[in-house]
Formats: sequence, structure tokens, C-alpha cells
Amino acid sequence: MPRTFAYVRVSTTGQTTENQIREIEQAGFTVDPHRVVSETVSGSSALEQRPGFMRLLDRLERDDVLLVTKLDRLGRNAIDVATTVEKLASMGVRVHCLALGGVDLTSPPGRMTMSVINAVAQFERDLLIERTQSGLKRAVANGATLGRPVVLGEAQRDAVKAGLAAGTSVAAMARELGTSRQTVMRVRDALAAEAGA
Repeated sequence: MPRTFAYVRVSTTGQTTENQIREIEQAGFTVDPHRVVSETVSGSSALEQRPGFMRLLDRLERDDVLLVTKLDRLGRNAIDVATTVEKLASMGVRVHCLALGGVDLTSPPGRMTMSVINAVAQFERDLLIERTQSGLKRAVANGATLGRPVVLGEAQRDAVKAGLAAGTSVAAMARELGTSRQTVMRVRDALAAEAGA
């Protein structure tokens, strides 16, 4: 038999989850008190940083119902909410959001709502990528060097090449140049790639 759970969350200790519980009751849902998971944690926290929600995930089973008053109870942003709802749907848990008229987000109308949310999430991702690429282009245009900083200069690279050709070990070259073995190996591999090209 399906069980009904409620997840109620506030951001600070000065707030109370009482209003959210009352909203759920006024919407006509009955939730046993031991199935109400209350948590005080910032909305900017990832789900993995929400111990109450993580314990709730362990308790939920197929055909259970999870109630939330608003979508922001489930995640930090549209991407986070969509991911959480997909995870719950894959577990066979129905998710009802009162702010969306109590619609089950795993039902056909709910999936349509989630597709809109996913479109918004994809739009947010695209904008973030666009802003990042634009910022990188601007940085390069202003003379910034991107990527890992060069540890060894051209003269040191030549020393690695000559040393390795003379049979000096990678570890000995690293000690001689005051760098790590991994740096010497990267130079060695880059030189080998250049020679093979």
C-alpha cells in the first residue's frame, strides 16, 4: 500500500516548517507525523548536503508519494529540481508539488511540467556555457594565458630531452630540475608526440 511522505524545509533556525505542514493538510493530504521529514538547511545546499532528505531517500519505496509545497524544496535551481524528480521517478515514487496545483510530477501532466522545467534548466546551462566561453575569449583577447601554467621553460625542456637521450632517469631529471616526476614525464611524452608527428 502506498505511503505518503512530506518533505518540508526552511533555510534558517529562526524559521519554522509549520506553515508548510499546514499547507499540506489544507490541500487534503494526510501524512503520519513520522513520515514528515523536516529540515533546516540552506536552499543553496546540494541534496547530498541535506541529511534529512538523504535519509528520506532511504525510506522511500515504489508507489510511495512525496509531497512538497514548492519545487525549491527539492533543489537549488531548475537543473537540481529536474534531476531530483527524475531520480524519484526512477524509484517509482510519485512527487506532488502543491504550488503547481498538487500535480504529480511523474504523471503525464507532471512530465509535461517537468519538460518545461528541463527546458528552462537546459536554457540555464546554455547561458552558463555561453557566458563562460565569452569570458574565456575576452581573457585571451586581453592577453591571459589559459590552461595549466608552464612549469619548465624551453631551456629546461631541452635539458630534459638531452638528459633522457643520454639515459638519465626521469626521477634524476626531476631532482636536477627541481620539479616532479610527472612534469618530466609530461615533457617526455610531449617530445615523443612531436617526434612521431
